Amino acid sequence: MRHAGSTRLLVREKAVEATSVPAALARVFGRYAFLFIVMLTTGVFRPGVTRAEVAESAANSHQPAGIPSWVFPVGPPVAGAATEYDRIKPLRIPHSNVTFTAAQLRDLFAAPDWHPEAHSAMPAVVARGRTPDVYACGYCHTPGGQGRPENASLAGLPAPYIIQQLHDFKSGVRRSAWPGPYRPTDLMIHVAKYATDDEVASAARYFSQQKPKSHVSILERKRVPGAAVVGFVYAAIRGAPEEPLGARLLEFAPDPERHENRDEAMQYVAYAPIGSLRRGRSISSSGANGLTVGCVTCHGANLQGVGLVPRLAGRSPSYLLRQLLAFQTGTRGGPAAQPMVPVVAKLRITNMIDVAAYAASLPP
Repeated sequence: MRHAGSTRLLVREKAVEATSVPAALARVFGRYAFLFIVMLTTGVFRPGVTRAEVAESAANSHQPAGIPSWVFPVGPPVAGAATEYDRIKPLRIPHSNVTFTAAQLRDLFAAPDWHPEAHSAMPAVVARGRTPDVYACGYCHTPGGQGRPENASLAGLPAPYIIQQLHDFKSGVRRSAWPGPYRPTDLMIHVAKYATDDEVASAARYFSQQKPKSHVSILERKRVPGAAVVGFVYAAIRGAPEEPLGARLLEFAPDPERHENRDEAMQYVAYAPIGSLRRGRSISSSGANGLTVGCVTCHGANLQGVGLVPRLAGRSPSYLLRQLLAFQTGTRGGPAAQPMVPVVAKLRITNMIDVAAYAASLPP
């Protein structure tokens, strides 16, 4: 998958640097010329893990090399001064009467609430966090807790389960399977270290009371659009040729602008290999002839969750895939993770793709 940056599309949260595309170049080659230049000059056409990524993984002995880079869509680093976002022009999205400026949409201490009617009143830690270290929970996980492909959907999860995950982030037993920096997880670990027990309990109670919604469609395909990374998810490059999907699962934002503007209601599209849903159903229901334990054993008949065991149905498939890799590599530990260790022991990445795609296809 081609990883590239776009000055108009690539999300840059607070204090993240950005670069600009020369106007003449944009006029001659079009909106996405810079994407192709970056891809050519940085070598991102190469599949799998780059030499630099392998070296970094080896340096972190607690994390194994070989985690597929496409599972963690991150744009290439860019140099330049921090971007000054517009503080005046009101931005809008479909089906919302609310407006925000570009600067407001990148304030980690103010969750952009485009649809206030879709959820109950947010507690302070969800809406605003606490400066300087506790970012608004609703900024990343969205005000209604539906989440985005790069982080967890929390809506409807048991409050004790959410609290335990915060403790695991804080203690260090839960981290990303990716050997390098991954901003969504890094931000979560930072918040977990500084949030008080009362703040954690307040956020967990709130998110557990929200109704989960599915906002991803699973499409089985052999080929997918050529894409760039936009805010930790993929977006099709207009006019780019299609490429083979192969043994990958790629989640796309059909409307990159709405994704950048953090619209909780937008629908994503995930491409999975042909036959993934059928194979995933077999693994989920019966374990596929001894390959593993059927997911339904713990997560319930329709993967809706049972007791403190979380729901899998309707969640982001790329998020689920990253968690399966974390369980298998040992980068996600803690009490809730222990039952998953034997479950994922024999799974290959293709099996994980199938399970994640199937679970995501179910209604929450």
